[in-house]
Amino acid sequence: MSGGGRGRGWYYKQKYGGGRAGGRGGRGGGQQEYQEEQQPFQQQPSGSTYHGSSSAGGGTSSQLADVLRRIDGKGYGAFKDIQGQWAFSNFSLIVDHVQSDPFAQPSRCRVQVPPEVAQIPAELYRTSTRKTALCDYITRKFGAVVAAAGGDVRTQAGGWQGEKGGEFTVDLPGQQVLERTSILISKEGTLEARFSIALPARGRTVLGEWAANILIQNLPRYVHQGLLYAQQDVAAIQRHVACVEDTEALRQALPGLGLVAFVGNGAILPRASGASDGPMPASEAIPFESPESLAVEVRLPNRGLVRGLGIKAGVSLIVGGGFHGKTTLLKAIEAGVYNKVPGDGRELVATDPTAVKVRAEDGRRVEAVNISPFISNLPYGRPTTEFRSDDASGSTSQAANIQEALEVGSTTLLVDEDTCATNFMIRDARMQALVAKDKEPITPFISKIRALAGRGVSCILVIGGSGDYFEVADTVVCMEAYKARDVTKEAHDIVKRFGAVPAAASSAEYGPVTQRMPLRLTGQDSGRGLKVSTRSKALISFGEEDIDLTAVEQLVEKSQTRAVADALQLIQARLGTQWRGKALSTIVAALDAEIDSQGLDALAPRMKFGNFARPRRFEIAAAVNRLRSLQMQQLTRSDP
Repeated sequence: MSGGGRGRGWYYKQKYGGGRAGGRGGRGGGQQEYQEEQQPFQQQPSGSTYHGSSSAGGGTSSQLADVLRRIDGKGYGAFKDIQGQWAFSNFSLIVDHVQSDPFAQPSRCRVQVPPEVAQIPAELYRTSTRKTALCDYITRKFGAVVAAAGGDVRTQAGGWQGEKGGEFTVDLPGQQVLERTSILISKEGTLEARFSIALPARGRTVLGEWAANILIQNLPRYVHQGLLYAQQDVAAIQRHVACVEDTEALRQALPGLGLVAFVGNGAILPRASGASDGPMPASEAIPFESPESLAVEVRLPNRGLVRGLGIKAGVSLIVGGGFHGKTTLLKAIEAGVYNKVPGDGRELVATDPTAVKVRAEDGRRVEAVNISPFISNLPYGRPTTEFRSDDASGSTSQAANIQEALEVGSTTLLVDEDTCATNFMIRDARMQALVAKDKEPITPFISKIRALAGRGVSCILVIGGSGDYFEVADTVVCMEAYKARDVTKEAHDIVKRFGAVPAAASSAEYGPVTQRMPLRLTGQDSGRGLKVSTRSKALISFGEEDIDLTAVEQLVEKSQTRAVADALQLIQARLGTQWRGKALSTIVAALDAEIDSQGLDALAPRMKFGNFARPRRFEIAAAVNRLRSLQMQQLTRSDP
């Protein structure tokens, strides 16, 4: 959520007559008991240029008010004097970075609330799963408090010389519950909230009184209402934590049950719209129910016994007519690598955490990938054991996507025929009769899928146009008007009736998955000075090039993409040191281990960003692989 104190308190309330939450970012009625005392604000002459100290400040909240009073009307650089740590009555404000310009990225701030003030029961954060859920809940509450006060509204008036800024930004989550940097809780119980503030200005002149209203008056109210446990809905927190804990327990139970995914009875799988990840209204949605023959029961720590569809390891097909819910089911399974908020509808959908959605991706760059399990005998002798292309086709890109997922440890592949290359998925008998085998470079996926299963890699596929896949399937689920039916026996009977399909003849071996080591990500700055920005959930600017992540469908938040961007910067910096000569799989595993031990701050040490959400190693590797300036070298071809 974009947000932050909306304006200037009593001054604007008196001048403009109030409004929502007490005027343009005003104090809000009846909230004065939560605000720090402040001396009457004396405005300084405007238009002056600031030439003061840029060293970090610090002190009490009263001293912070004095600083803001002193710099009012000075040049924008005067805001540097608020950088540092400031002690309020029951928390500390730390201003880590002050923006250089009103149009620059907002200033980064933190609040630290000591354990005796936060008073969060240790039981709520005794495990990493519970802590992540608790921090997620408090992030949402903190953001809601800011928004209710109007603090998330940016002022922009009068053009360049007009008043601008003021918004207080909390990085709000979506439907997923991810490890984040917006709220952190130490093992002792200290609570840290991170946010940003667009420090207000008129042109490039400090508006100190407005800034004082945000920091001295509004912030204590946000802390009191949004962060202190005594002000929380205790029952709602417990529901939130219990929900996430159950989903995580369900996911961890999958291997012991021989499953790669579970979809609970009663789940609401359809989303509200193509632009919303929220659930379809219950009055419109058809709750999911497992076919009795495929139903599995799992006992969870809070809900107790739950029942639903258990998708076994191996090859599973989701079939059915168009618009009957095939892709909806696969999308839910795809999102099942993450935990969800209560009320999402998919709280009891859990998937192998290494599951990767693969698809065709025309035009992507491929660098030194061994795609020989699927592609060989290319015209003009082009090698496929170390394939490179600046403009891969649908089939070669899909082969590369599969190999790259396996390279970094995926044990479940998710495939929807709607986003696949047809000639990669299937090659029927008539086409085989017309095009000689030695003239066709593609070994279709159907011929390799059983060999994949033999090496412990499961596949869940949406198939609506080719019954040839019945021959290689362990389980077939048919979606009919959003209701699931087990049609495995019927599918296998059809195979017997129609006879063997030549294209489904399985290869004895899958072939090699070759490890690669990155030599460099880009030829530009080799350290952390490389300019990196996240323009959207699917687009990273990395130096002078853009990384298109549109086809990396399991990135669900822009905050994850921000973390991916900084992970790339960190990898680039370390390729010349401790990660020189290391396989990409080793590098992303090492990053995972660092995040486990140090938190997401490991991606950007000392920066204290509050807008990271944790990505998986598969999405980090996917971003590396899509760099057009990437240089890779293979390590071995010995992996059968």
